[in-house]
Amino acid sequence: DSCWVVVLVGGVVGFILVVVLNHFWPLLFKGKGGTVPKGSFGWPLLGETFSFLKPHSSNSVGAFLHDHCSRYGKVFKSHLFFSPTVVSCDPELNYFILQSEGKLFECSYPKPIHGILGKVSMLVAVGDTHKRLRNAALSLVTITKSKPEFLHDIENIAIQILDSWKNKPQVIFCEEARKFTFNVIVKQVLGLTPQEPETSEILEDFLTFMRGLISLPLYIPGTPYARAVQARIRISSTVKAIVEKRRAGRRNNNNNDDDDDNNNSKKNSDFLEILLSVDTLSEDEKVSFVLDSLLGGYETTSLLMCMVAHFLSHSPAALQQL
Repeated sequence: DSCWVVVLVGGVVGFILVVVLNHFWPLLFKGKGGTVPKGSFGWPLLGETFSFLKPHSSNSVGAFLHDHCSRYGKVFKSHLFFSPTVVSCDPELNYFILQSEGKLFECSYPKPIHGILGKVSMLVAVGDTHKRLRNAALSLVTITKSKPEFLHDIENIAIQILDSWKNKPQVIFCEEARKFTFNVIVKQVLGLTPQEPETSEILEDFLTFMRGLISLPLYIPGTPYARAVQARIRISSTVKAIVEKRRAGRRNNNNNDDDDDNNNSKKNSDFLEILLSVDTLSEDEKVSFVLDSLLGGYETTSLLMCMVAHFLSHSPAALQQL
């Protein structure tokens, strides 16, 4: 019995030593071209992920980046999402990296993020796959924005949001901006209005997805990360059902020779209708493309609207000019 206890304790101690050495070993790595940036790695395994994920005001870079940039400069090393990481807050270096993507650098997310975004997401794809998905995305977005109905749809949704503010003692603008952005994207991508049940269903799952997108990537039931992965699966199922419903409608229309030509031309300009006709994308890629469209526009656009409103309120001259 005592022998097994010694073996067990030795195994636990050995495992801890391996984790600690594996965590701090990259600190000694000098690289082929010289030294790596200054920085710190924080705790073993978790690194500085908790500090990095700490919420902060949108009009600041946050305590983590402010502290590290002041101590180590605009480019520093850290340990985030279980990986040694070089963090750059230098605009010129970031521009150079983005311009050299696929040549000197390869764009990627930490491995746990792949589980949340999906294997065929344009955000995690690299090389020729990413180029193919990006080209399809650009053509689809260009076609959608050139539709006569595009600005008309946006205006209608804006008016609906503004009308909902009547008789409200208080309006939380950031929430309203998110609601507006989501409704616009869902209308343009899936052809759904805010009143349809699928819209609220997707929104509920999408909010769960967003809360877990930037969180500690531990797949343990009940954690934001695990809930986000499950929410993505539900969104995919909902989108697949909408796609199948649209396909069934197309088949019925094709069998009906008396369909009105104007209705057909209107359907042919629909984003989802065009997406279904793209032969270069697989079924999973098309579903993932819809989620990428929501993710790419939802947080960025709504946050930009909030920041515009915030800074305009502090600039009477600019507000008067508008």
